[in-house]
Amino acid sequence: MPEGPEIRRAADKVAAVLVGEKIEKVEFGLEHLKPFESRMSGCTVTAVDTRGKAMLTRFDNRLTIYSHNQLYGRWYTVRRSRMPQTQRQLRVALCTNTHQALLYSASDIAVLDEDELSTHPFLRRAGPDILDRGLTQPKIAERLQAVEFRNRALGNLYLDQAFLAGNGNYLRSEILWAAGIDPLRKAVSLAPTECDTLARETLKIAWRSYRSGGVTVTRALASRLRAEGVSREDYRFYVFGREGKRCRRCGSMIERRKMGSRNLFTCRRCQPAG
Repeated sequence: MPEGPEIRRAADKVAAVLVGEKIEKVEFGLEHLKPFESRMSGCTVTAVDTRGKAMLTRFDNRLTIYSHNQLYGRWYTVRRSRMPQTQRQLRVALCTNTHQALLYSASDIAVLDEDELSTHPFLRRAGPDILDRGLTQPKIAERLQAVEFRNRALGNLYLDQAFLAGNGNYLRSEILWAAGIDPLRKAVSLAPTECDTLARETLKIAWRSYRSGGVTVTRALASRLRAEGVSREDYRFYVFGREGKRCRRCGSMIERRKMGSRNLFTCRRCQPAG
């Protein structure tokens, strides 16, 4: 499942061809959305936002296209005269005079007005977007100690979209390793310095993944490993997917564990039990 950085990069591509542009044609591939085609054609896209793993395409008539669950869905941005080569089913087509943004295969799509946005089940529950520029280290540290989160094991909490929307499985492993914290620990057990470190690494790893297109190691390390002939899949992470390989920090073996029914990768030396 794509995580916050991947969804934000997809949103950036859609925004690049749609924001500020008049939509000449709107087409929905789901029957219950077709009545909105005429209402949205001729309107202008004002923004393309993300909220965790949901994308929000906003129009100047105060309607928003909500699309979620990008596991099977995929956005394409192409010139108006071209169509992508795909066997997927077209769900949304937003066409300007020169370009089009096309969403294929996604099933969780809705058109919402302002009131519906505030009451939508996912959006109402979701926490701040992990890549929201207003999200700061102190705000994350404060959320870690909030009553609803502080007694949760961090390995589970870091998959909860109510805590931070857009966080996901590879980010969870990478962030907890970078902070040197065992996933079984609860936020309430963290010393203030540990809480600050975890908050800082949460932002650092998420933004690095966004800027690099899914690489969580530093640019210097990625460059060195690439020069040594290491493939992208082998150099992009510190611990995620690296079971049985050496920790990049201490040289110990990376272990795979199960938590929240998902694979979690850790270094027991770098992340000692609390």
